[in-house]
Formats: sequence, structure tokens, C-alpha cells
Amino acid sequence: MILALALVIGLLVLIPARRLQSAGFSGGVIGTYAVILWALGMAMAIQPVASRFLLPILIIAYLAPFVAAPEAVRRIVGRGGRRDLRPPMKNVTPPDVDRPDDSGSPR
Repeated sequence: MILALALVIGLLVLIPARRLQSAGFSGGVIGTYAVILWALGMAMAIQPVASRFLLPILIIAYLAPFVAAPEAVRRIVGRGGRRDLRPPMKNVTPPDVDRPDDSGSPR
């Protein structure tokens, strides 16, 4: 019974772990997150008295990869700050060239 419970909790942990992988986190960070989340879930399932303390932590840890943007999660984990992913703005203003008018005299 406990083995089946451990497998179900492990499968549930893989859902937010996949979100972290798509956000570009390293395997070590994702593995640590998954093990901690699985351990909290198992502790709550085995010892329901601890659920009053563990349930809010577990809910926040489970939902954080879905609610927060990947940059915000990366800042919380400490993997660098905000990166500007857009290329620099291109100058599209035509150059100032003194062109003669139709009359032939410069401006």
C-alpha cells in the first residue's frame, strides 16, 4: 500500500518538475526539487498530524512552477537575474541627406 502511494506521489511530483525542465533549469535543481517535494508528500501521507504544517508548504512548492514566470523562479532559486531576451532595437530612421528640390537649389 505504501509503495503504491509512493509511486502515485512520485508521478504527481513529475508534473511540476516537467514545467521546471521546460523553463530551462538544470537537472540537479529539478532533481532536488522533486526529491524534496516527494519527501514532503510522503511525510504528509504517512504522518497526517504533520499535515497542518506541511500542507501550505506543499501547496506553494507544487504550484510555484505553474504560477510564477520562469524568470521569477530562477531569481528565487538564485540562477541569475533578469535577462533581456529581445535583440537590440534597430535604427530605421533614414539618414539626413541634403537632396536638391525640384527647383535645383539645396534646402
